[in-house]
Amino acid sequence: MGPEFPLRLTLDSPLSLSEDPKKVLGAMMNVVGDCRHSVEEGRQLLRIASDDPKSVERLHDQLRDRHVRAAARRLLLTGRQGDRTTVMVNRQAAAAGVVALCSAEEESALGPMYLTLESKHLDSLIQWLTAYEG
Repeated sequence: MGPEFPLRLTLDSPLSLSEDPKKVLGAMMNVVGDCRHSVEEGRQLLRIASDDPKSVERLHDQLRDRHVRAAARRLLLTGRQGDRTTVMVNRQAAAAGVVALCSAEEESALGPMYLTLESKHLDSLIQWLTAYEG
């Protein structure tokens, strides 16, 4: 169950000419999971946007299951500007169904995807995403 406050998720993925947009979109869907969303497709960029709280459930589950909450919290706080935070997601890992955050663009060979979270309750969202559950 997702957080119980309004949020907006945007996931951007630059596209190279050699990439199949359908495969990139598939990798992006592995990050956001099953939620209400819109897709914008340009020549050089794919974007998924959602205001569905379910859009962050997959990220929450992946951070919990992979025991990387402390590192994720640091990246979410480092990327914060006001009510918004942006983190990089490894594109190859996403294609394999794993949400892996990057601290540098070089950590994703084809370049990362950029995940932006916006909420008036950003502190609570970051806490929910990275909480240690007993």
